[in-house]
Amino acid sequence: ADIVGSEDLIQDIANGKLDFDKLIATPDVMPLIAKLGRVLGPRGLMPSPKAGTVTTNLAQSISEFKKGKLEYRVDKTGIVHLGFGKVNFNSEDLLQNFESIQESINKNRPPGSKGKYWKSVYLSSTMGPSIN
Repeated sequence: ADIVGSEDLIQDIANGKLDFDKLIATPDVMPLIAKLGRVLGPRGLMPSPKAGTVTTNLAQSISEFKKGKLEYRVDKTGIVHLGFGKVNFNSEDLLQNFESIQESINKNRPPGSKGKYWKSVYLSSTMGPSIN
């Protein structure tokens, strides 16, 4: 479901209402959302232009994310952290999502990287132990 708002939605988020997966904003409301950095940042929900969540074309951006657009970043140690499913997904869907992510990472591999690109893969639930 889509939740639309401006100052009222920002106030709801400030009061602790965080029942959403993605926050997409326009550049003009970013100064207001910046106040929520301590709440949104640790949860990975803070909008950013680099991730495509700060845009003037909201309809297109919302459509892309609903179709499955995914953002992933590599941390300074070379580890990619990202979610590729939820608990209620069946195993075939999870496997398909993982293979798509693997394909995307291989396709977007930096041209300067040499040698073995995948050393290991660890899967885990959000707060659970990992499986190698």
